[in-house]
Amino acid sequence: MTEIYKIMRANEWSEALKLGVYSGSDVDKQDGFIHFSAGEQVVETAAKHFAGKRDLVLIAFDDAAFGEAMRWEASRGGALFPHLYASLPTESALWIKPLPWDGAAHEFPPGLRA
Repeated sequence: MTEIYKIMRANEWSEALKLGVYSGSDVDKQDGFIHFSAGEQVVETAAKHFAGKRDLVLIAFDDAAFGEAMRWEASRGGALFPHLYASLPTESALWIKPLPWDGAAHEFPPGLRA
């Protein structure tokens, strides 16, 4: 099992919970897959794509839960990133935690800061 992470607005996750599935952000839909980050990538992902944004959640998943729909593909700087080529069942979340903005950076749960 490799724990992977998705950052999104809390209201997006709330809507997904009502439906039982998350179909992706506008960027995910445009790219044709749902973007995730590995533990060593998630802090940089937050800084690059979510700087200054509030009301976010960090959601952990097991990459093995998605079978062949999960692919690790080269992205930023050639690093392999987890991409899901399917909708995301909300029941597959391992945990969900708030991702507060402290005015300079997001505050990650202990043990996740790279």
